[in-house]
Amino acid sequence: MSNKSPPPRPAPRLYLATPVVDDPAALLAELPDLLAAVDVAAVLLRLKETDQRTMISRIKALAPVVQKAGAALLVDGHPEIVARGGADGAHLSDIAALEEAMPSLKPDRIAGVGGLETRHESMNAGEMGADYVLFGEPDAKGQRPSAQAIAERLDWWAELFEPPCVGFAVSFEEAHDFAASGADFVLVGDLVWADPRGPKAALIEADAAIKKAFTAVAVARS
Repeated sequence: MSNKSPPPRPAPRLYLATPVVDDPAALLAELPDLLAAVDVAAVLLRLKETDQRTMISRIKALAPVVQKAGAALLVDGHPEIVARGGADGAHLSDIAALEEAMPSLKPDRIAGVGGLETRHESMNAGEMGADYVLFGEPDAKGQRPSAQAIAERLDWWAELFEPPCVGFAVSFEEAHDFAASGADFVLVGDLVWADPRGPKAALIEADAAIKKAFTAVAVARS
């Protein structure tokens, strides 16, 4: 029998959700500086609901900026327009949406999923081929599990399953704790955009929080 230890886990990375985008001009002006400030793995584009043609043009405006910075652009929902807009994939709101979207996204594009209320649903998503599972986002009523429950779900997933897991953080403390619990990515959105210091300062602080957590875990295990 081999006692070989598993390979070291890669450091968690940031996943940045945009505000709801109507006119992309302001975001286009801000994004290059934000994406240059810290390591952002992916950007989740939240589009204001309108006609498909307009939404596709907004994806086309933002995709090159995000991709040039070395990040992936995912669209929140709307898997049917991902390819036409030149995005890298979609984030689906629940397991039913994931199942429906898989034929249009695979094998070329990323399919991530949230809205996973039970461990069983999470495992089903992994079996369906989800590229990541998201834990901790608010539901339609704005309710979400406790930070401790989210951390426990991340820890459980990271211990047992191969697809990456993402923790949805609404505070810098959560960003730290979710990274410590095994999140491969930490999703930040309003936490960054609503910060009175501006989004760049907030993004840098979130990045520092996840790096600090990862370093502490690595030291504890060594």
